[in-house]
Parts: sequence; C-alpha cells; structure tokens
Amino acid sequence: MNHLELDAYDWKLLKALQSNARLSNVALSEQVNLSPSQCSRRLQRLEQSNLIESYNTQLNSTELGYQVTAFVFVTLDKGNSLARKHFQERISTIDTVLECYSVTGACDYWLRVIAQDLSSLSDFLSHTLSNMEGVRDVSSTLVLSKIKQSASVPLPDH
Repeated sequence: MNHLELDAYDWKLLKALQSNARLSNVALSEQVNLSPSQCSRRLQRLEQSNLIESYNTQLNSTELGYQVTAFVFVTLDKGNSLARKHFQERISTIDTVLECYSVTGACDYWLRVIAQDLSSLSDFLSHTLSNMEGVRDVSSTLVLSKIKQSASVPLPDH
C-alpha cells in the first residue's frame, strides 16, 4: 500500500488523468487549478510513488480483427513449482492473452484471451495451452457481448 499523502489537488489530477490521459500539462493544470510547473511536479511525484502505473491507449480488438473473447481457467498439476514458473513465463509471452491472474478456488489461473475466430481460439486451447508443461485442466467461457469494461479505479470525491 502506498503511503503518499494525497490532497484535493492530487485527487483531482488522478481523476482528470483517468478520464483523459492525453491531456497536455497545460490543459491538466487549468482543469485542476494549478500552475503548469506545480502540476508537472505533482504528476512526477504520483508517477514515482507508483500511484500512476502507466498511460495507455485502449484499442478496439473487434475492429482489429479479434472477433472472439474468452475467459480461460487453467489448473496445473499440484506441487510442481517449476511448472508454475514455466507457465507464468510462457503465458507472459503470448500476445493474445490480455490478462492472467493467479487465483484461489477451483482453478489456478484466470486468463482473458482474444482470438480472430473460434478456430484460432480452439487451436490456442488445444495445442498451445493444453500442451504446456504441468497443465492438468483447461476450461473456457466465451464472451457473448461486453456490458461494461473499465480501467478506471473508483476515486473518492474531494
């Protein structure tokens, strides 16, 4: 947990950037009522404290030809820490795996995967994922439609 003391200006900066990370420093400073130099110093402090992890552009995967999104649940052989390490290293290199979480419960990992079509997804599940060292079980759920997607963290009003 970050122990940086945040004041009302910091919260305003975070909220503004979460809405539009492309704001120039001048536009951002006007929006939060700070001088550009104060705004820049505060931003640098927020970045260095890891409260701001990165600035991203979210692309539309469907428009780029990825017609299928699936949630994939992976269970590894128990007690094989080397297989766990290899799995994590391998998964991190696969571009169509957008997210991977180590989880509790019925499976060991939860993945969000995109594919160009069902055939590509089937190929990934059957040949790539199922053949990884230590993978015991793979199951998946297809996304029918996206209801909500947000990268924003709820911030208090200040």
